[in-house]
Amino acid sequence: MILCLDVGNSQIYGGVYEGEYLQAQFRHASQTRGSSDELGVFFRIVLRENNINPDNIDTVVICCVVPDLLYSLRACCQKYFGVDPLILRPGIKTGLKILYRDPREVGADRIADAVGAVKLHPDRNLIVADFGTATTMCAITRNKEFLGGNIVPGLRLSMDALESKTAQLPSVEILPPDSGIGRSTIESIQAGLYWSNVGMVKELVSRISEEVFSEEPPLVIATGGFAQLFNREKLFDHVIPDLILTGLKEISRIN
Repeated sequence: MILCLDVGNSQIYGGVYEGEYLQAQFRHASQTRGSSDELGVFFRIVLRENNINPDNIDTVVICCVVPDLLYSLRACCQKYFGVDPLILRPGIKTGLKILYRDPREVGADRIADAVGAVKLHPDRNLIVADFGTATTMCAITRNKEFLGGNIVPGLRLSMDALESKTAQLPSVEILPPDSGIGRSTIESIQAGLYWSNVGMVKELVSRISEEVFSEEPPLVIATGGFAQLFNREKLFDHVIPDLILTGLKEISRIN
């Protein structure tokens, strides 16, 4: 069985595969840096709660954008699962040709998303939008070339900035608004966050498509915690919440 871990700035998102079947998913806050023992105990408990025997885990694959957690994660895997984890970093085989000026700069989460998208939709030009702590968009050609993309503050990060950097604006629940015009402070923040992101997605998809996919329109895929918030806008061809887990499983297979 394969334990896949996506370690983001806000959460650890995990999944367990047996063959091609995703048996369980779970999340754990990553803002509090846990010790190897704290992480190990959590992983084993959450697996048991999902009717999975932790002793059946024989492979662990990790993508991590929080370097401070890597030591604890590696020690956790060695102590509690008896395996040395495969960590997505430069030099690991992905099946992609990274065309960044410095490929080492590309976040591991963006690579895993791209690998997952290529696995599910081979021979297609792709744009992948991941709505996490940061919102990222990546362009991948049908020839598996990772061209690059965009990084902007995520919805939660934008809302937190409004709350912390202003004197009178409150924290609000992030919801699709009923109108483009808010008639209270809360509604105004909700409408501003939502419609600015809708406009951003439309503009970036249009520009990327025009610049690099003019001959064959790309398939637009969304993933991440806030992706389904925009379902009614029909911005994406597919919304795949567990895309990054698919990518990590495929990277494990390749390596």
